[in-house]
Amino acid sequence: MRSIFLGAALAGLIASGAQAADDPHTKALAAGYKAAFLCSGIFNAGQTEAQVAADDLEGIYPDYQALVRTLPATVDREAKTVSVAFDAKLPPRIAAWRPALGCAQLPIGADASGVAKLPKLTVQPPAAKAQWPDGDEGATAPGPEKLAPVLSKAFDASAYGGATTAVLVVKDGKIIGEQYRPGWTMHTPQRTWSAAKSLTATVVGRAVQLGKVKVEAPANIPEWKAPGDPRAKITLAQLMHMGSGLWTDGPGNRTDEVYLGGGAVTQWATAMPLDAAPGARFNYANNDTLLAARSVRASLGDGKAALEFPFTEVLWKIGMRHTTPETDWQGNYILSSQVWTTARDLARLGLLYQDDGVWNGQRLLPEGWSKFVATPAPAQPPGDRGYGAFFWLYREKVGLPADTYVMNGNRGQFVFIVPSRKVIIVRRGFDAAGGPRFDEAKFARDVLAALD
Repeated sequence: MRSIFLGAALAGLIASGAQAADDPHTKALAAGYKAAFLCSGIFNAGQTEAQVAADDLEGIYPDYQALVRTLPATVDREAKTVSVAFDAKLPPRIAAWRPALGCAQLPIGADASGVAKLPKLTVQPPAAKAQWPDGDEGATAPGPEKLAPVLSKAFDASAYGGATTAVLVVKDGKIIGEQYRPGWTMHTPQRTWSAAKSLTATVVGRAVQLGKVKVEAPANIPEWKAPGDPRAKITLAQLMHMGSGLWTDGPGNRTDEVYLGGGAVTQWATAMPLDAAPGARFNYANNDTLLAARSVRASLGDGKAALEFPFTEVLWKIGMRHTTPETDWQGNYILSSQVWTTARDLARLGLLYQDDGVWNGQRLLPEGWSKFVATPAPAQPPGDRGYGAFFWLYREKVGLPADTYVMNGNRGQFVFIVPSRKVIIVRRGFDAAGGPRFDEAKFARDVLAALD
C-alpha cells in the first residue's frame, strides 16, 4: 500500500525523473513496467492496448512515467507476449502470459527463448457452481435507497478524490449495492497492488490449517539456512506483522527489481540483511510478504504442489475464478502486489474472513484466524491507521467501528471488513501517484451511515 508513504518521497522522485530517464537501468525497469502491465491488461483483463495505456500506464511513479509513454511496445496476440525495446544492444523486455498464472517477465537481457521455460499450471478447476457466493446467481438483494447516491458519488472525483472503477457493498452475505464505471463489468479484473498481501495472509492461513506451516515458528527460507545466519530466527508471524527487522530501501519497499526488472523473489527478497531486532520495529515492506509466500512454497516442496496450492486450496474453493496471481520467471508467486482480480472476488475473500475462515460449512482457515490478522501487531506504524497481519486496522481513529480491518493497495484498492455490521465494502480505482487520494475512510463512513 505504497500510497500511504508516497507523499514524503514524491517531490524527490519528480526532481530526479529527468536524470533517471537517462539511466540505462531505469530504462530497463520502465520497459519492464510497460511490458508487464500491457501483458496483464490485455491477456488477463481482455483490454485494448489503448485502454491499458490510459489506465495502468498513466499516473504511475514519476521516475518511469515519461519513459513508459515513449518506449515502443510490440504485442504478439498469438504468442501472448509483449516486448518493449529499450537498448539497441540488448533484447527487449519481454512479458509472457500463461493460463491462470497470468504474465511473467523475463530477466533483463533474456531473449524470447526463455518464454518456453516459464512455469505453467496444469491442474484444472473443478466444475463451477452457479449460486452466490461460489457463483454469481442470486448474489444481490435490495439495499436502502440512501446507499445508491453514496456509491455514485464514489465516481465523482470532487466528492472523495481519485478515479474509481468499481464499488460494491455486501450486507448479511448479499450484494446490496454495486456500480462500475462505463465499459467495466463485474468480471473485469485489475491489479490489486498491495491488497494482495491479504490474499497472502489467506494462503498462509490455509497452510497453517493443513499443518504445513506454523505461524509462530521461524519462516522456512532455504536461502537463510547457512549456519549462523541470524535471519533464520525470523518467524512467519513477524513477517506478517511487517516486523522482520530486515533492511529495505525506504518505506514501502517498492521492490522494483522483482516487479519491473524480471528479478526472482529468491534472488532479491531473500538477500536483505537485518538492521533491527525482529519484532521490535514496524517497517511496511513488500519483501516481508514475498518472504512469507516463499516460506509457504518451500514448505510445500517448491514444485507442482506449491504452484497449485493458491488455486486448489484457496481461490477455487471460494469461487475466486476471476483472480490471477502472477509469478516471477522461476515460479515464485509475487503475492505482495501482482494479483489481478475483480470487485466480486475481493468481496468473496472478505466473506471468508467475515465467517472466520469457514466456507460452505468447511473450515479453510484456522479457528480464530480472522482475529489473528485483525489484532494489532507488536510494533505499529505512526498515524491513525494500525496494522495487524497483512491487514490494516482503521477503527475508531477514523470514525469506523472498532472491529474494522482492511485490505489496502496502491492506486486506491480497498476492502473494508466490518464484522459487527456484517458489511464488506469494496472500492477499486486508478488513483494517480501524487494526485488527490480517494478518501476511503470517509467513503466507508458514508456507506455505513446509509445502512443505518
